[in-house]
Amino acid sequence: MSIFSFFNKTDKTGKDSIVSSTELGEVSDTNPSEAEDVTPALSISESWEISKEQEYVLKFLSNDLPPLQPNQLSLAGIDIEADPYTDDWNVQAFFRSSLDRPITMEKAELVLQDADKETIASQEFDLSELGSIPPLSNRPWIFKFKKDALQVSEIPAAGWSLAFNVQSLVPHAVDLDASWEEALTDKQKSGLAELVKKLPELKPQELNITGFQTRFSEDGNLAVSVFIRNGYSKQIELEKLPLEILDATGSSIVKGSFNLAPLVVKANTTKPWTFIFPKETLQVSDPDLSRWTARIPQ
Repeated sequence: MSIFSFFNKTDKTGKDSIVSSTELGEVSDTNPSEAEDVTPALSISESWEISKEQEYVLKFLSNDLPPLQPNQLSLAGIDIEADPYTDDWNVQAFFRSSLDRPITMEKAELVLQDADKETIASQEFDLSELGSIPPLSNRPWIFKFKKDALQVSEIPAAGWSLAFNVQSLVPHAVDLDASWEEALTDKQKSGLAELVKKLPELKPQELNITGFQTRFSEDGNLAVSVFIRNGYSKQIELEKLPLEILDATGSSIVKGSFNLAPLVVKANTTKPWTFIFPKETLQVSDPDLSRWTARIPQ
């Protein structure tokens, strides 16, 4: 693979970051405090074409990495080079596994931090491109951070690290407020979870409002229930939310702005919430809600 032309020196300017496989939802029978350290070995796919010189550098770097405890995953930062044409950063690192079985990763957000642990870049990567990672192995890889993902212009000289955003590896879940938790039956909770599973996948750093239920009260007020979907890797707090409802014809039937407490939506979760539009704010007395849309007005 041509990407390994980047691994051309034995100096290591980055640090290692480690997570337990249990943090990623893996089940482990091993108690780390009772287990001996393990030393993963270099893993180079047979389909990769690399020179003897590159293989020597990779072996040297791999052998120089510290041991891991069983059932850990690590990103060991090696070096960073800027692309002279695009200004993207090519981050050289080893994806390390001390699991006793192969592992294939999916999409995950990786965070680049400087020596002071300040985030200088974050980006989602499709880690399935690394292939199946064998047990107890170190797999070299280039993680290309796009220019627009960079928060600084200067590459850190040393002490930087590449880390998993663990929250991005946890499956998207429903985040029920305490009031909803108490009011809903187990069957209703399962129904909400199934609805959320069927929604289109969120993009990274996306906040999405999706309506799922409307009803009129006896006094004519319109109750609109929506999913507030948080695709960010950190929780968000909503203090005010403007909301507009469109009917089956695409016409606006009501608008409003709601002051919240604030409303906290945890990272990578969907929170259901109900908003009440007073009868007098409705622009149409008998709207067609056979199909409808909730949106944040522009």
